Amino acid sequence: MDEIVIRRAEESDLPFLGRLGALLMETHYAFDQQRFMAPGTSSAQGYAWFLGSQLKYKDVVIFVAERSGVIVGYVYAGLEPTSWKELREMAGFIHDVVVDESSRGTGVAASLLEAATEWLRAQGAPRVILWTAERNVVAQRLFGRLGFRRTMIEMTRELT
Repeated sequence: MDEIVIRRAEESDLPFLGRLGALLMETHYAFDQQRFMAPGTSSAQGYAWFLGSQLKYKDVVIFVAERSGVIVGYVYAGLEPTSWKELREMAGFIHDVVVDESSRGTGVAASLLEAATEWLRAQGAPRVILWTAERNVVAQRLFGRLGFRRTMIEMTRELT
């Protein structure tokens, strides 16, 4: 396989990021249709718009992974201030990490997570937090191998 290149995302990457974001939505919706947003015909465009809106913030980073000039994954992370609501001090937060199905299991996700972690460390984050779907066992194993530990469990109760 060709070498993986990790770099900062640019506006010209947004169509690719939108497609991967839609894949993220589809994956999570398949895990739990009541908890996660339903993907639609405009999910890729909506996600591209959303990630594009994040590119301007200094406390946010989006890295892409390229193989042979093709984007095969991205990570979206940012600094979060102290939260009395969440009972935690300032932290880095990994919001998204997604890899195209054709490149899974090749180290792309780990490379993206390490790039985001190093960026967060350089910004002064004392720790990095992320959430993962309860049913996403493969991702949980990866996160554990990278040094993440379980600290909270989200529980959902539907009211309708």
